[in-house]
Amino acid sequence: MYQWLQLFWLFVKINLLTTSGPASTGLLYKEAVGHLMTEEEFIEAVGFSSVLPGSDALQLAMFVGYAVGGLPGALAALLGSILPPTVLMLMIVSLLQRVRGEAWVSSFVQGLAPAVAVLMLLVVWKIFGEDARNWKAIIVAVVSFIAFQLKVPPALVLLAAGLAGIWLFR
Repeated sequence: MYQWLQLFWLFVKINLLTTSGPASTGLLYKEAVGHLMTEEEFIEAVGFSSVLPGSDALQLAMFVGYAVGGLPGALAALLGSILPPTVLMLMIVSLLQRVRGEAWVSSFVQGLAPAVAVLMLLVVWKIFGEDARNWKAIIVAVVSFIAFQLKVPPALVLLAAGLAGIWLFR
């Protein structure tokens, strides 16, 4: 029981102190290696969580939790990982529901829209900016853009792009 509480608290602490990604992995390494698991086990956990689809942070939490405390350990680590962002999100949504009629809220959202657009452009730049001559990736992007404009369901576009990737990038 103590081990499960230790796992729960470890992942609550990590999710309160970091924003996931490399920072959380680094903090988890510092907290877990030598205390809960070996370095080899941690590397295996990071490797598996990076290969599987879905949230790397949640998969890493479940892997570490399972390695340390079995299925109850995995559930304790998962709960510790999802509780902080869930509570925070509920608090923000509750606050936004109270102020949604205020004039400044719509102005705030209008100010967010260009920043979100720039963030998306940065992702595009990161994908294509380093190698703009990658004509195969550009073809997939253009065809995907056209499909989205024609209102093709996103899941079908992504599936088709993945299948095209198997053929184009082998």
